[in-house]
This record gives sequence, C-alpha cells and structure tokens, in this order.
Amino acid sequence: MGTATEKVKIRGLVVLSSWIFLFWGILVSAKGLFDLFLGEPEANLYAPKAWDFVSRSQWLRYGGFELAYGLACVAVFFYLRAYARFLPETVVRPLPDSGS
Repeated sequence: MGTATEKVKIRGLVVLSSWIFLFWGILVSAKGLFDLFLGEPEANLYAPKAWDFVSRSQWLRYGGFELAYGLACVAVFFYLRAYARFLPETVVRPLPDSGS
C-alpha cells in the first residue's frame, strides 16, 4: 500500500497574509493621518472645555503612533511579498497517522 500524501499551498498563505497586512496598514495609516490633521479625541465632546482631559501633545503622540504602526504594516506587506518569491507554490507531504 502506498502512503497517502497531501498537497499544502505554501506561497498562497504568505501572499494572503501580506494582503491582509496591506489592507490593515492602509486603514490604520489613514486613521492616523486623520487624527493628526483633522481629528480630535472623543473626550472633547463631553469635556466642559476642549483639550482638558487629553492634551494636544498626547493626541499628536497617539496619532503619530497610529501612523507609524500603519506604515510598519505596509512595510510587512512588501517584506512578505519579497519573501514569497523564494517559497515553493506547493509542498507534498505524507499524511500523519490517525493513531488507530
């Protein structure tokens, strides 16, 4: 009897995860840019005076972190796309025993 094998897609998994990182990175970067230039904290809506609970410097630090995080996710997209070129499309491996 021959051993049973399965085909596992390797490159497709890396490509899929790279697209997820790109989507998330663009979304977070856009939110960071919005917060840096147009947005304000939600606490300003409920505070007696704007910028009492959250200072402008704290808000700019938060927006800068969002932008840096989003751009890092976009960089991971480019890294994964370059890494995927070195991977095989599929790998054939033997199925593990069912234990019976």
